Amino acid sequence: MASAPEMLAELRRLRARVPQLTGALVAGADGLVLAHDTPGVEAEGVAALTATALAVAVRLADTTGQGDFRELLVRGVYGYVGTYAAGENAVLTVLAQDRVNVGRLHLESRRSGARVGELVDAAERARAPAPAVPPAPAVPPTPASARTRSARTPRPTTTEPRTTTES
Repeated sequence: MASAPEMLAELRRLRARVPQLTGALVAGADGLVLAHDTPGVEAEGVAALTATALAVAVRLADTTGQGDFRELLVRGVYGYVGTYAAGENAVLTVLAQDRVNVGRLHLESRRSGARVGELVDAAERARAPAPAVPPAPAVPPTPASARTRSARTPRPTTTEPRTTTES
């Protein structure tokens, strides 16, 4: 996967841009933690719950014809949990205090999700084996007599009969 230090740096930049964030983590769609900055919170548990919520959100968006998953926001008494798409293979989950500016939370989290997604997807592409190039199909050799005959035989020409009208 992507470099954990690069992802962690992005999470820290996000927390600096939105001071009301209390934590942030990047997880694969399978619920495995890729990077986290979540003091006082068990990152593995949050990532596992994120994967479960993600599965429901993806299905809900698909069933209702809303397209691909983009984000999910849960509001609790004490704050917010937001989950944002991060490329094709990961999600960004953020934890925020109840006094956070939700518009700012969305704006900055979407940006960070896009950046983390680029990191994760680039790492996935680098890890994937190169597709095998199939051998070119064998073309059976044309017999020499056929090549010679076609070169010497003139092509038939078609001429349409001319019609003339007499006055």
